Amino acid sequence: MMPLAVSIGDPAGVGPEIVAKAWDARAPRSLPPFFAVGDARSVARVWAGPIVEIDDPRAAIDVFDRALPVLTVHDAGEIVPGVPDIEGARCALQSLELAVGLARSGAARALVTGPVAKIHLYSIGFEYPGQTEFVAERCGIAGENAVMMLAGPDLRVVPMTTHVPLSAVSALVTVELVLAKARATARGLMRNFGIERPRLAVAGLNPHAGESGALGREEIEVLEPAIAQLVAEGLDVTGPFAADTLFHPRARARYDAALCCYHDQALVPIKTLFFDDGVNMTLGLPIVRTSPDHGTAFAIAGQDRAEPGAMIAAIAMAAEAADRRAAFGA
Repeated sequence: MMPLAVSIGDPAGVGPEIVAKAWDARAPRSLPPFFAVGDARSVARVWAGPIVEIDDPRAAIDVFDRALPVLTVHDAGEIVPGVPDIEGARCALQSLELAVGLARSGAARALVTGPVAKIHLYSIGFEYPGQTEFVAERCGIAGENAVMMLAGPDLRVVPMTTHVPLSAVSALVTVELVLAKARATARGLMRNFGIERPRLAVAGLNPHAGESGALGREEIEVLEPAIAQLVAEGLDVTGPFAADTLFHPRARARYDAALCCYHDQALVPIKTLFFDDGVNMTLGLPIVRTSPDHGTAFAIAGQDRAEPGAMIAAIAMAAEAADRRAAFGA
């Protein structure tokens, strides 16, 4: 069985540290073999553990028990934890590009991506809202068919719009968007989590889910018709629900994933409940891709303060999803 590919992300961020700490936790957390993709020096700057540079992903399996395997793809220049620069951004992008290619070719059985700083990627020509859209494009998947899902131990959320101004959300939430995101989410829950009949809940856009049109008509004109069509297709979709009552424990027990209208509506609850072990998974891809649900944390990089829980959870979730897909030939 092939190992997982873990792109380190920005070499000046916490990515190198949390990847190394995940390797440290491989035995107690029963993590499968994986290899890091990036500049090995970025790991050595923040961690005193054993590192073995490899040229072939298959070599990772042989060395994983005794050292962290690292596939180096680009010299990041002078690496200073907490101080990002252009060469570090180039390294992060090339590492991501290679890791995606390895997962697509089958040389890695899943892809886990470390955190990057998009502002620095933009300075070298990166034209995507985030890694999710980049990975989708490299996999030949249209953006609307790739779904960013954030997952914790007992909550999964999907923002139907992501990195856009709040003022633009109403125009972007269309019947077609809701249909595409719901269908992709249902398929993803079946393929990656083994849920035979996924239950989806849709959050309203407006306070109190529009209060029968008194506080906005998006629920009546967009969300309700989309939900009705999805139900007619045989999917288990309910809503729209007032977002302020959708995330307490009793409500969470009634659905497998919540579809939310905008970024913070989805990410505030998941990060409040599962900040240290939340996982970002991209649904709708021909490969399995996960990521820790946090950023580069430059302010604490190189200080041995980064918690690896989200990276550990991302590696474990990727391996479990890859196993399910292999078992069912999906």
